[in-house]
Amino acid sequence: AFMVRQVLAATLGASYGLYGPAYELCDRAPFAPGREEYRDSEKYELKSWPLDRKDSLKDLIKRVNSIRRENPALQSDGSLRFYPANNDQLICYSKQQGENLVLVVVNLDPEHKQAGLVELPLDELGLAPDTPYQMHDLLTDRRFLWRGPSNYVELDPHELPAHILRLRRYVRTERDIDYFL
Repeated sequence: AFMVRQVLAATLGASYGLYGPAYELCDRAPFAPGREEYRDSEKYELKSWPLDRKDSLKDLIKRVNSIRRENPALQSDGSLRFYPANNDQLICYSKQQGENLVLVVVNLDPEHKQAGLVELPLDELGLAPDTPYQMHDLLTDRRFLWRGPSNYVELDPHELPAHILRLRRYVRTERDIDYFL
């Protein structure tokens, strides 16, 4: 759930903040039953945190912050658009600044793999329905070749519960190479 919150906060808002080590280490032990306050929040004591733990979100936070710096679309809120997905556990939205369009798909279920089709308004995005386009996942550096308005997404929260995808409109294929013609 902490990874989901991190990606949502960092990509939905032009600015965001988080409370350091307790958040990075996914500390969620309540101060008392039924309270939102965390036991180890440093409200009453200073703590020494083992920041190099394997379950730390440090690397994800660092990567997401780098993605935010490299993509002007994520630095403003005016272009935020939501798109339908045929699975209620998936949320899909985009932000755009000029040619920089970032599409985010997040699995809202922290326990189970979720899959579905996301629907994009190709005309609004300036894409032809019969022309392929590439979606570059900035979190994993994987690239997906999409075509048309409906595209399949599968996200496992135990691996990575989100895609932060940058649209690449002009995709070269083998058909663009002289020897293929």
